[in-house]
Amino acid sequence: MLKTALQPRWIAALLFALAISTVFVLLSQWQFSTAESELPPDAGETENVRPLTEVFTPGVELMGTQADQMVSMNGSFRGEDTVLIDHRLYDGDRGYWVVTAFAVDGAPDGAVMPVVRGWVAEPDDVAPAPSGDAVVVGRLLPPEGPVAQAPEENGVLPSLSSAELVNVWDTPGYSAFVTADEITVDGEAPETGNMRVVNVDAQPQETSVNWMNIFYAIEWVVFAGFSVFLWWRLVADAHQRSLEDDDEYYDDDEDDDDEGPVSGQPAPTSEVQK
Repeated sequence: MLKTALQPRWIAALLFALAISTVFVLLSQWQFSTAESELPPDAGETENVRPLTEVFTPGVELMGTQADQMVSMNGSFRGEDTVLIDHRLYDGDRGYWVVTAFAVDGAPDGAVMPVVRGWVAEPDDVAPAPSGDAVVVGRLLPPEGPVAQAPEENGVLPSLSSAELVNVWDTPGYSAFVTADEITVDGEAPETGNMRVVNVDAQPQETSVNWMNIFYAIEWVVFAGFSVFLWWRLVADAHQRSLEDDDEYYDDDEDDDDEGPVSGQPAPTSEVQK
């Protein structure tokens, strides 16, 4: 079989099979690399306050590597654009988040960031949004999904959906929101009344695995091995055919040796004529 495999055409076929296998292995490596999502930043990094305009831009989706980051932003509150988010718990008590649009200095197209200014037990406990130059320090979080139900009266919404708030406020906005840990206006803390600060800790860092990509990666490895196996199978078949051809050749020679005398010629005799 080695003699058959060393024939030029089968050497060329082997090189072609190895090239295909290499491509399949590279595809498998790519599938493995995409199977695991990018690791989120360390908790220590997310607690370092960074300017919002350096971390995130409006009009794009908030990635997992950007979420939970502590950010700071300068601008001003748009007090008329305030909503309440229902079904929020604080130490086991049900209440509302107070969310106000914050016009971020340096944001393109005058985009606003929804800021959770605090929690209240009743809508009457909401303190007016402060006016003036403000600085907000808080945690950047992904938006919630919209709930398919009509908004309640008095500006109460069932979820904090940035896409829904863009329509309610009729202004461009960020696809995220910030829970304010600290708010200062003209260098001083504003009056908050009965509102309580909403503190959100960094979420546990988990790396999700896409098992479908893992399955595809294994498939590519199988395909790579099959391409080499197919070459070996073809060489084995060619070798077997060559052996069968040789057997037929020798069988024909033996048949020729067993044939009788040619017609018209005397048959050989073992006795000497007297």
